[in-house]
Amino acid sequence: MKKIAILGSTGSIGTQTLEIVRDNPDLKVTGLCAGKNVDLLEKQVREFMPELAVMGDEKCAEDLKHRISDLPVKVLSGMDGMIELATMQSSDMLLTAIVGMIGIRPTIAAINAGKDIALANKETLVCAGHIIIPLAKEKNVGIYPVDSEHSAIFQSMHGENKERINKILLTASGGPFRGMKRDELKDKTRFDALKHPNWNMGNKITIDSATLVNKGLEVMEAGWLFGVPREKIEVVIHPQSIIHSMVEYVDGGIMAQLGMPDMKLPIQYAIFYPDRRPLKGKKVDFFDLKSISFEEPDIETFSGLKMAYEAMDKGGSMPTVFNAANEKAVALFLNDRIRFLEIYDIIRDAMDAHSVISNPSVDDILQSEQEVYERIRAGWGDI
Repeated sequence: MKKIAILGSTGSIGTQTLEIVRDNPDLKVTGLCAGKNVDLLEKQVREFMPELAVMGDEKCAEDLKHRISDLPVKVLSGMDGMIELATMQSSDMLLTAIVGMIGIRPTIAAINAGKDIALANKETLVCAGHIIIPLAKEKNVGIYPVDSEHSAIFQSMHGENKERINKILLTASGGPFRGMKRDELKDKTRFDALKHPNWNMGNKITIDSATLVNKGLEVMEAGWLFGVPREKIEVVIHPQSIIHSMVEYVDGGIMAQLGMPDMKLPIQYAIFYPDRRPLKGKKVDFFDLKSISFEEPDIETFSGLKMAYEAMDKGGSMPTVFNAANEKAVALFLNDRIRFLEIYDIIRDAMDAHSVISNPSVDDILQSEQEVYERIRAGWGDI
């Protein structure tokens, strides 16, 4: 029996993880955590009967506690609750799918407690990779990527000599606006941006896919996960989303992982690594597919990727600023407070205003985040 705790159980990754649990009776959920979705968390608690349920919001936790008072389930709230969930003695693995830098402290706590990490929280490595990766090595803890691209890279390195990597080829669908120029993007609405051609994801990551910011964040993650410098990570637009990423070795050989665009595959692979389990769903039919294609990303139009390269090169606290500015800008866009192209303007402004901290602590990271938020509130308002 493998026991897992889930940070972010009511989101897209969390709910798909629970679908995998339903299909694998040797998986046990020990803890569930959500932000404010009391209705769904109550249903999940009643179905999976964890030892601990955590709500990010204290009032929501009180509501949940009242609703499930008939069950022997402990209910906590806030960061203290998340850290208790991350370190609970009965779990083997923490799956961290919560959105935002709020996931950093629980992940560090879980690593210190010797828990393996199934990682779907981008901010953990983008902002604190210099803390997380050395700590995981020190504690002999496995970090298993849940992103489809990083899972593909991880699988393509299996059994290979990592010293012989020539470059990582990180694939991107191009999102709903692939091939468009800035004039065509200026009036795009959130409804347009949320129409991803291939993937079923949460709203924030879907917007990030439309701006190519998501791919920039993935470049930063890949650098930390696989110990590869930015100049050895190349983004390739692959509209069909069948090749999830590739690794080229020094002899010119390229290993690729292919599959349908279904997040359950990388989630399940992370949970059961190095085993593979049967997975329901459509498989790739090459006769139906017929062809696949590749394009170079347009980093002038979709400047989120270009600014991500800059943030990675500057290092220190700059990736935090890039991520925090984007997070707030996407929230404003999703609430119809700014236009699509203003997402880039907000990121650019925040990066230009920041003085880099070369080796930031967790407190420095969170302080930089708050400074970015305050600057954006002053310039663009709040939601």
